[in-house]
Amino acid sequence: MALEWVVLGYVAAAEAIMLLLLTLPGLDPLRKGLITVTRNLLKPFLSVVPFCLFLLMDIYWKYENRPSCESDSCSPSEHLRHQKSIMKSQRNALLIASALIFYWLLYSVTGLVVKIDQLNKRVEKLKAQD
Repeated sequence: MALEWVVLGYVAAAEAIMLLLLTLPGLDPLRKGLITVTRNLLKPFLSVVPFCLFLLMDIYWKYENRPSCESDSCSPSEHLRHQKSIMKSQRNALLIASALIFYWLLYSVTGLVVKIDQLNKRVEKLKAQD
């Protein structure tokens, strides 16, 4: 079950790196290539959304079906295992949230960068006409 979390971590990291490269100033010569690569990767990265929903349902199912360890009937090792399970679920939920937020930011920033490039081309065209 750890493989899907590794994949989701790599996807979130790739989204964060692309977002960082798109928003860094001074990369104007590379920006057109970055925009093209990012726009081509947005559709495959959309598969992150149902994947995250599936993993979120998996966390919920594990939360609902885990044995409770609230009374004194638990041994210290069972209590520790229970606490580790809760911590893993919280960590995985944060990973899901970050992957979804990075996808939304990447989609929004890519759209804005494309629109800014189009507006800059219009301004240059209008300056050339005058």
